[in-house]
Amino acid sequence: MRVAIVAESFLPNVNGVTNSVLRVLEHLKSEGHDAVVIAPGARDHQEEIPDYLGFPIVRVPTVRVPLIDSLPIGVPNTAVYETLVEYRPDVVHLASPFVLGGSGSFAARQLKIPTVALYQTDVAGFATKYHLGPLATAAWEWTRTIHNQCQLTLAPSSETIADLERHGIQNVHHWGRGVDTVRFDPTKRDRALRKSWDPSGRKKIVGFVGRLAPEKGVHRLYSVAGRPDIQLVIVGDGPSRAELQSRMPGAIFTGALGGEELAKAYASLDLFVHAGEFETFCQAIQEAQASGVPTIGPRAGGPVDLINEGINGLLLDVDTFAEDLPAAVDWILDDSRHATLQAGARESVAGKSWHALGVQIVGYYEQAIEAARTAPRSIFGRRVELPAWVSRASHGRVA
Repeated sequence: MRVAIVAESFLPNVNGVTNSVLRVLEHLKSEGHDAVVIAPGARDHQEEIPDYLGFPIVRVPTVRVPLIDSLPIGVPNTAVYETLVEYRPDVVHLASPFVLGGSGSFAARQLKIPTVALYQTDVAGFATKYHLGPLATAAWEWTRTIHNQCQLTLAPSSETIADLERHGIQNVHHWGRGVDTVRFDPTKRDRALRKSWDPSGRKKIVGFVGRLAPEKGVHRLYSVAGRPDIQLVIVGDGPSRAELQSRMPGAIFTGALGGEELAKAYASLDLFVHAGEFETFCQAIQEAQASGVPTIGPRAGGPVDLINEGINGLLLDVDTFAEDLPAAVDWILDDSRHATLQAGARESVAGKSWHALGVQIVGYYEQAIEAARTAPRSIFGRRVELPAWVSRASHGRVA
């Protein structure tokens, strides 16, 4: 199978969208499939890689926008259409489509190529957070247009699926996220690292991992930041870092971490807190759980599916999150139950391998190809037939 991935974000920028694309590419490589990636270029002296696992990366120009100013936004140009024409994919994978992915959706429709869209970023929710109501309405209209042009939309949580369906998006299916339980493991807990965070050795370590931006809700940790029995550790970077540091002078800000450094940081926490209500999934919660760390999250979006209250953590109402957080922290860190919650966190990710998710998404690709073959959609009022290379996808490649 030949897969063209149009990604709203990709390396060298690392985030949830990028990570899921990397895992899909790794699965495609291991199973002998072929792929190409169309993605935004790098910014600000970042090093741009020409390929990943031998799969070529086609770059488009980038700009920055105030709403998500730490990430480059791909500018749609003729490269999207031309790459699809030249590459002749069996299916197009749109990773969190909005700007670049929107152009990928229209190009695939014009070329009559089956398309699967992955909903991963709540742009309308971000607009609401920034008090931009009209933009939120427009974002939903645009999102509905993009996704309803595709054969399938994949969403990572039950709440997200329900939200998409409420806004008129059709053919929505569940596709979660796997987690690397080898990299993220309780055995990575590092005494030396904990000592560097808390030289006294008497404090409980409470942490957050993620992008430091308003939609992540990190400011809601203010309510526990000054406690003498807690050392707050913030892993990540972003536009809110300076403000957060000024408001939480006793917290440790590590900056962005990756690889083994990130794995050690997760496992060295006693409790992980994520307070943002706009997460369609929240991979950081799952990575913390794999590291044997109980989690607190909002009763909204993806965390609702990941946190089993009293087993691996607690959910808090968004409106009273900050006020409720101190009591929730005390409950989880109580010596009578903390070890049980640690074990429950690790157990909750059992069976959530990326291999299983890779098999599932290839199945969705095949489903989209079959749907396009048996009931091709109209384009600008005209019914169309699939091109030969797509209509014969399950019967061997066209030379």
